[in-house]
Amino acid sequence: MKLLTTLFAIMGSSCYLSASTIIIYQASLTGPNESPTNLSPGIGTALVTIDTLLHTMQVQVSFSGLTGTTMASHIHSPTPTPGTGTAGVATTTPTFTAFPLGVTSGTYDHTFDLTLASSYNPAFVTANGGTTAGAEAALLAGLAADDAYLNIHSSTFQGGEIRGFLLAIPEPATMGLTGLALAGLIFAQRRRISA
Repeated sequence: MKLLTTLFAIMGSSCYLSASTIIIYQASLTGPNESPTNLSPGIGTALVTIDTLLHTMQVQVSFSGLTGTTMASHIHSPTPTPGTGTAGVATTTPTFTAFPLGVTSGTYDHTFDLTLASSYNPAFVTANGGTTAGAEAALLAGLAADDAYLNIHSSTFQGGEIRGFLLAIPEPATMGLTGLALAGLIFAQRRRISA
């Protein structure tokens, strides 16, 4: 019984830590990830860091090898099915604030205030209750459901040259505590068997 109480305490700590205010999403950007797919040799990576306490979204992108020059980049959400399909633009239009345009490679790092209307496509705000709170909730729900992707549009592929669905990175603290709980169970079970 003591073992079960300890396990529940450890698992409760793990669940508490998983309610962190920081959620990180990542994506691998490629032409084959586009819809429709294309044979662009362009590649990229994206990290989107959400701070639910501060209501911020940091977007970091690195890309190279595009066949055309950049025209726009943003996050689309929500798709009807996780990991596939297309959706309207959720974030700033026509492109992310200060995204490098007219280039075939580059990097980007900007933090958006999710309480400001300027962080969203106005149509996305309207479609989600007409408030930034509604838009933020809808964007976070799309990210959590794997229904959001980051897209880079170019002069060659105006509908999008490379994109990737944003997927959550598991929290190391939660994974570590869960592993610790499992190790404790195995150790306790072995002790009981050998006793």
